[in-house]
Amino acid sequence: MNIRTPALSLLLAAFVFFTTASVATRPVAAQTPTGTITGTVVNSSTQEPLAGANVVVVGSELGAATDLDGRYEIRNVPVGTHGVTASVVGYRTDTVSDVIVTAAKPAVVDFELLQMELQLEEVTFTTGYFRETPDRPVSTTIQSSEEIRRLPGGFEDVVRAVSILPGVAQVSAGRNDLIVRGGSPAENLYVVDGIRVPNINHFGTQGFSGGPQSYINLDFVDNTEFSTGGFGARYGDRLSSVLSIDLRNGREDRFGGKGTISATQFGLNLEGPLSEDGTFLFSARRSYLDFIFKAADFNFVPEYWDFLFKSEYDITPRDQVTLLGITALDNVRLFNDDEEARYENSRVLAPSQVNAVGGLSWRHLFGKGFVTTTLGQSFVQYDTEQQAWDPSNPSGGIETLFKNQSYEHENSLRSDLVLPLTRRTDFTAGVVGKGIRFHADVELDSTVDSFGDTLYTDSEYDTLAWKFASYAQISHKFDYLRWTVGGRLDYFNWIENPVALSPRMSVQVPFKGRFNLNGSVGIYRQTPSYIWLVGDPQNRVLEYISAYQYVVGFDYNFRKDSRVKVELYYKDYYDYPVSESRPYLTMANTGAGFGGIDEGFASFGLDPLVSEGSGWARGVELTLQKRFSEVPWYGLLAVSLNESKFRAQDGVLRPSSFDQRVLLNVGGGYILSEKWEISGKFRFATGRPYTPFNPDGTQDVEDYNSRRLDPNHSVDLRVDRRWFFSNYTIIGYIDVQNVYGFQFNEPPQWNYREMKPEEPGGIGVLPSIGISLEF
Repeated sequence: MNIRTPALSLLLAAFVFFTTASVATRPVAAQTPTGTITGTVVNSSTQEPLAGANVVVVGSELGAATDLDGRYEIRNVPVGTHGVTASVVGYRTDTVSDVIVTAAKPAVVDFELLQMELQLEEVTFTTGYFRETPDRPVSTTIQSSEEIRRLPGGFEDVVRAVSILPGVAQVSAGRNDLIVRGGSPAENLYVVDGIRVPNINHFGTQGFSGGPQSYINLDFVDNTEFSTGGFGARYGDRLSSVLSIDLRNGREDRFGGKGTISATQFGLNLEGPLSEDGTFLFSARRSYLDFIFKAADFNFVPEYWDFLFKSEYDITPRDQVTLLGITALDNVRLFNDDEEARYENSRVLAPSQVNAVGGLSWRHLFGKGFVTTTLGQSFVQYDTEQQAWDPSNPSGGIETLFKNQSYEHENSLRSDLVLPLTRRTDFTAGVVGKGIRFHADVELDSTVDSFGDTLYTDSEYDTLAWKFASYAQISHKFDYLRWTVGGRLDYFNWIENPVALSPRMSVQVPFKGRFNLNGSVGIYRQTPSYIWLVGDPQNRVLEYISAYQYVVGFDYNFRKDSRVKVELYYKDYYDYPVSESRPYLTMANTGAGFGGIDEGFASFGLDPLVSEGSGWARGVELTLQKRFSEVPWYGLLAVSLNESKFRAQDGVLRPSSFDQRVLLNVGGGYILSEKWEISGKFRFATGRPYTPFNPDGTQDVEDYNSRRLDPNHSVDLRVDRRWFFSNYTIIGYIDVQNVYGFQFNEPPQWNYREMKPEEPGGIGVLPSIGISLEF
């Protein structure tokens, strides 16, 4: 293992800082600071406040009862990490773990309790460290912001946090291209506070869901809910997964904030009350990688900013409005100072972008239900280029091989109804309309890829399109069975058959509250990515991409804080877009990485495409998880055995480009005290398929995805330290990724100067330090 001198110096400086600061800031003969826990308790189905609910701090005698508005406040709670439990007669008792209490600001813990049948209460295992989602009994994981923050090697990124969950493969160690149960990176849906977001990553891949790093500020995240299959009829237009991110509200007591310097960026958060009935959140962050890259004489220099604003206001006790705005600005600069730099830059697809997401939501409680109406908007502008490389004139002028200037602008209006019909039956329904303005100007000079295919396009397209959808779902609890059935109807006027119906059903059979049998079956559909519809006129008559999904499994809570879960899944794909000019190419094999000439610009869908592709994915997953409780450690073991294959127009069934047969993730940590926490993560994944090069740099269709990379594995370690004071808190961490310096195996690239294949270089050991001041 080779740790460069700067990395070693960084770790040494961090050690000196942490130890000396620990001594210098230790108050002499001072009382340990305490904090406050506050929040609300409501009915999960109706959002009505629950008065008289008991809320207690786990392992203590501290607690409080909710008032008529469902609010509570627990004072004089020792600083540190706690669990909080809420209970009321007739409802399932829930426990929220990983609640960080400081003196700097109140910890807010809100509960949504599930109503239970009183006659079954005696056989119900009521203490819930694992929140239930009755209409989504399979393949769903809920993570708190603290679970995400402390993940070793996670860069406090909401997308990287789900990459350790079962069934999720990470194509590259430095990117968020998630492969969920064999599906492509185009098949993942992001939702932030009920607003659909095309891609939540900086420098995102157009038409897909990946990128190097998320632009969602984790400090403002309450929790995330990640579904890897079997999700309900509310969610559509994606085949594989839904990552729903709920942002918290601003603090109500006073104005406060947080300043942070982390591994890749620095930023400032501000929050506080707007009035007695409203709050706000605001953050601004900037990367500093461009300073480091420029100082190190890199020829590729990325930089980004992101901003987030949220405000909520209670108009009446039954009406609340929320305003949300998120902006991300990404820019790439290339320096072509010499022949080496010009060549290296010709291998880079430079994706400068502008992302903007906004929404205004109104939630109204009525009778026993509630309705949420949201006016949303998203805008993404792409300015993507790739330089040309001419081996016969390596020191000549800079020419552009590929250029894409496009934007996607969506305006949407949706309304969602939640209505409990009886104590046993819930009904949900919704409608959404969306107007889409899409413009693209794509140019690719004539070039020949490694398979001998000539690539060329000069397309400009501007259009206005419409999407509409409606869904309905009913969930009923029988004596020993919960059954959910629903469906959605989608319309998109830009494709051949604009209407699609997607029925879905799930079932859960509980046994004494500790053991559940779960199952789900449904049809899932997705419209082709907008950029795919530009390259050739015939691409505008594509079909919906469709898949039958089947999931069956069980979960067993063998302790109140520990659960084992096993699931089997099968996905049957059809009508996947495939290329006519490159008959081995299916769009299911594209979208990971930065793309460009090394993948023949396949992710942009420039070829004439037809909806004749098919495929399948299958697997079995085991999850063993313990949450933080009175026993102050937590852990996760996730094992996945997967297989996925797709068939392009040539009819050959080949392994998917993202087919990783075995995935193993082990992570956990120990909270030593209210100040110190240590954690670690081990990740193992078998190699994915690739196509070998011939000695002259060409590739043969017969060898497409015929070889496999060697397995990848790594260990990440992290140490967290907190310093508590009466009016502020300092949080610091040391995070070391890839501790033993494993070189990540990736498909080889062809070196056109040396005329031989080469493996992309890995980063090796990557230490980082983060420090923040919360006030």
